[in-house]
Amino acid sequence: MKNFFLFFTFSLSIVLFANAQTPLDLLKKVTGSKSSDSLSTNDVASGLKEALNTGVTKSTLKLSSVDGFFKDAALKILMPPEAQKVEKTLRSFGFGQQVDDAILSMNRAAEDAAKSAAPIFLSAIKQMTINDAWGILRGGDSAATHYLREKTNASLTLAFKPVIDSALEKTGATKYWNTAFSSYNKVSFKKVNPDLSGYVTDKTLSGIFYEVAKQETQIRKDPMAQTSDLLKKVFGN
Repeated sequence: MKNFFLFFTFSLSIVLFANAQTPLDLLKKVTGSKSSDSLSTNDVASGLKEALNTGVTKSTLKLSSVDGFFKDAALKILMPPEAQKVEKTLRSFGFGQQVDDAILSMNRAAEDAAKSAAPIFLSAIKQMTINDAWGILRGGDSAATHYLREKTNASLTLAFKPVIDSALEKTGATKYWNTAFSSYNKVSFKKVNPDLSGYVTDKTLSGIFYEVAKQETQIRKDPMAQTSDLLKKVFGN
């Protein structure tokens, strides 16, 4: 019986050892059958940072251009859900142009604010650690973007909202919003006064992260998007 127990223990140890996942095993599973000689942990961390840098730069450049938000069906900022009934009522009373002006100005504010987003994101990317990189590698195609949002969303909102406030004033969104809802409030007993600045801030940040995730996924999957030797080394098959 004692010999059987020793044999069983020895066999179990072999099985557990054979199935153990080391960091190198995980790295091979995520990035392909690359050897430790060809791909180091530093390569992985640097590659992820470069991918995010590229995604953030391209995304903010696209969204900060004229019509970057306004003519993108997936990102265009419309009236908040709680204000859509108000929008319908305003249009029925002949205030359609005022509503259109308010919507255009919200999108112009987002486009203007996106210009200042890149430095904030890039600063956060620099803080990514080796341990963060391993966590990201265990995730999906947009895991790096998820990490960035999880780590920085609260602080970015605080830093970004004043830019939105300024942009809304600059583009006249606040004026159009106040005019539109002042007109509505004159003909309705149910007054509406949602937080325009907070709403546009949230939609702007969501739009930027949406674009960054698209860029990250493309870099991971499309060899044509792997525009540097490091990206090819980390993400290429």
